[in-house]
Amino acid sequence: MTVLSPPPPAVAPPAPAPPPEPAPDSGPPPGERTGFAFAGAALCLLAALLLGFAANLTLVGHLQHTRDQQTAYDEFRRQLALGIAPVGQQTYEGDLLTPGAPVALLRIPVLGLEEIVAEGTTSGVLMSGPGHRRDTPLPGQPGTSVLMGRQWGYGSPFNDLHQLPPGTEIRVTTGQGTATYEVTALRREGDPLPPTLKEGEGRLTLITAEGGPYTPSGTLRVDAELTSDAQPAPPRPLASGWIDDSEQVMGTENAAWLPVFLWSQGLLIAALLTMAAHRAWGRWQTWVAGVPVLAAFGLAVSGAATRLLPNLL
Repeated sequence: MTVLSPPPPAVAPPAPAPPPEPAPDSGPPPGERTGFAFAGAALCLLAALLLGFAANLTLVGHLQHTRDQQTAYDEFRRQLALGIAPVGQQTYEGDLLTPGAPVALLRIPVLGLEEIVAEGTTSGVLMSGPGHRRDTPLPGQPGTSVLMGRQWGYGSPFNDLHQLPPGTEIRVTTGQGTATYEVTALRREGDPLPPTLKEGEGRLTLITAEGGPYTPSGTLRVDAELTSDAQPAPPRPLASGWIDDSEQVMGTENAAWLPVFLWSQGLLIAALLTMAAHRAWGRWQTWVAGVPVLAAFGLAVSGAATRLLPNLL
């Protein structure tokens, strides 16, 4: 007789697992995220401005000076070849020379200095090299011709003027030929003025800042007497003293505030977009795309702001 074993007990189905608890949000609340974004944008602005200022007053500024000098040299050489180089405050058409127009070639052999001189002495003009004070005669003509140049920034063309001993020869070429000068004295603030010129005599005065790098504490003037024949001077519509404050010694260019404002708006927008892209793309993708844009705007803003600094810096 077969004995039947009892059926195995029914196994109850496993209880369903409880739904997983939502992971706690480890990031900062939305208000803090917005604060971080604005803080990051502010840091981007500050870094771009500081790097832009450092670049404009050193490497980038020197490269700009070299490029502008080469362009001005080619233009002045062309004008000399055609016989249309300026000989006064006006062009051959009777218009006042535009600020920045090349008017002379300055050479100081003992310093190895050879620079194109532009018309005007604003901070923007002196970024490209020495400038001619517009209310004075051109070099080689009777009277005192004044040239200004930067001490440290943008090629630092007049950085070594303090090394000029009396008797040093200076040559300046204009549309009337080459004039030769001989250094007579170096003057600082408070020193006696040179003697009054007699009729038909000429003098060249070079002016730059004096002091530590980018921290001028005064001005330095180099006086040189004309030793070659004086050239005739055409009438000057712009009389002595009739220039803007921005063209005076240590003048600043207030007209630069508008480009500073406009470029700053672009830099601010670029910084905010960079922080927004950082949250959407990731760190490395954002920096690869954003750093060149921020650097370009930083250079533009600081370049415009540099014109607000003293023109002999």
